Amino acid sequence: MICYKTEPATIRDIVAQHAEETAFLWLLRNNAVKEAHYNLMHLKRLEDRLEAHLDGLRVAQEAGWECALANLEQFKESGEMFATATLAFESSNPDYLKTLYVIAEQTPESVDGLISALGWVEPQYLQGKVNGLLSSKSPFWRRVGIAACAIHRVDPKQFLEQALQDEDSALRSRALKACGELGRSDLRNVIAPNLSHKDLDVQFWAAWSLTLLGNRLEALEALKQFVFTPTNYAEEALRLLCRTQTLAATQQLLGTLVKQHQSLRLTIQGAGASGDSRYIPWLIQQMAIPEQARVAGEAFSLITGVDLAYDDLEMDKPADFQAGPSEDADDDNVALDADENLPWPDPTLLQEWWQQHQTEFVSGQRYLMGQMITSEQCEHVLKTAMQRQRYAAALELALSSPAAALFETCAKVSRQKKLLNL
Repeated sequence: MICYKTEPATIRDIVAQHAEETAFLWLLRNNAVKEAHYNLMHLKRLEDRLEAHLDGLRVAQEAGWECALANLEQFKESGEMFATATLAFESSNPDYLKTLYVIAEQTPESVDGLISALGWVEPQYLQGKVNGLLSSKSPFWRRVGIAACAIHRVDPKQFLEQALQDEDSALRSRALKACGELGRSDLRNVIAPNLSHKDLDVQFWAAWSLTLLGNRLEALEALKQFVFTPTNYAEEALRLLCRTQTLAATQQLLGTLVKQHQSLRLTIQGAGASGDSRYIPWLIQQMAIPEQARVAGEAFSLITGVDLAYDDLEMDKPADFQAGPSEDADDDNVALDADENLPWPDPTLLQEWWQQHQTEFVSGQRYLMGQMITSEQCEHVLKTAMQRQRYAAALELALSSPAAALFETCAKVSRQKKLLNL
């Protein structure tokens, strides 16, 4: 790869490697923030590695930009976009931004990396730039601007309100999501008509935000439709429903869902989100099914707070179990194992644990990580637990305070720690 002309070949290679590693580590981090085996400490280590390679590009100055740009032009993917966009936003060179924006418009599939860069850089680098995005004539750039504000939990105010009425469905759905993230409960009456919008994305984010913002009638009914419809939103919809409905309503919902055999995994996840300890014996039973064992263990931990690995309540992977792509060239299954990073629970040991500890759980109460759900417990989970558990705590806090912003568990660790007083 030829990035620039004057530097020795060895230095060119080093800078090129910084660009490649930045893109790769961004991809790792983008996945890690949603993983069950990452906490704040693990994320910080990953971010430190990512930042070290970004520093290599920064120090190289124009050569760093040229290498990052060459990677982006070659691969046109989000990781390469992140590296290039971070340098462009932090630079005082207006030509960098012009070049970046042209490529972003030509490769909208890399927009996640662009938005991630806006969330990564410090706010002082965004002054004037985000406002320009928000006031753009292009729905694409207005959507990027609203996403940037939402990540930093900065209210774009009239730009957000205007986007809720926009004809562009992608812009409108991102604005609807931002309302929930920012705690804009004053906009519930504007959001509500979107429940019947023709676009499914718009419908879902309207229901999602309305639920966070305190609408527990029409929004919950809309979410139920997503649970029983084959879309990518079923799991997220169920998370909110099981945290918002009465325990009796959740029991009825999960009872209906479990009768659909293909929805067993979703039912297990709903049981964990409910925080209801009455599902513990049933979850232990599901651990005897290899395909459901690990997700049942995760749900068990979400309710009880037990760390299966640390507390020696796990077992080895079953010898005959095969998940994800096999080595068989004729096997059409190329899907990755969704539970790859979850421990294998030992149902016998967990049954013994439950017999010893079940009196600590009161019927009719909801639990998160072994304690009744309070703001103090949610804050404790945000400080100490793994990413999926932290997201559960963030949802609980937002649901209890409709006008409060949803804690961003995907934000840069330094910003999260500041908010958590760590």
